[in-house]
Amino acid sequence: MRLAALAAAVLVLAPAAAASLPRYGTLVPGSSLGGIRIGETERQVRAALGSGFGLCASCPRTTWYYTVKPFDQHGLGVEFTRGRVSAVYTLDEPTGWKGPKGIMLGDVEATVTTNAGPLLVVTCPLYAAWVFDGRHARTVYYIFDGNLWGFGLMQPHADPCR
Repeated sequence: MRLAALAAAVLVLAPAAAASLPRYGTLVPGSSLGGIRIGETERQVRAALGSGFGLCASCPRTTWYYTVKPFDQHGLGVEFTRGRVSAVYTLDEPTGWKGPKGIMLGDVEATVTTNAGPLLVVTCPLYAAWVFDGRHARTVYYIFDGNLWGFGLMQPHADPCR
């Protein structure tokens, strides 16, 4: 989930972020995260979350950061490829965000395995990405130090460690 790079970029870009990010976002596996879906256009994301986002200057893809409040690094990252959402993921474990069957950010990994169904474990350098590939999107549960640290949604079979 690009832990170090995202944290550094969000700290720099947070002043530009808006309050239009949902305070308590939801992961709908294979479908949406915080109301954003894979394949949506930049215009659709602006309509859903507003124009108050930070822009990552050093990311390989156009990436917008929406934070819970200014100067805060908790929020949502949205990546675009050719003007369409190719990945969306939580930033720094925003409080109150939830997934299916009561899964909440901060839960122990056993809660994820019990409630999210069978998942493939991908070992990344600093964390584990537990994934499920649906028809239209890869759902990712990011595990760090034994706890659910983040949610992600990306194109099917995309690398959750990039």
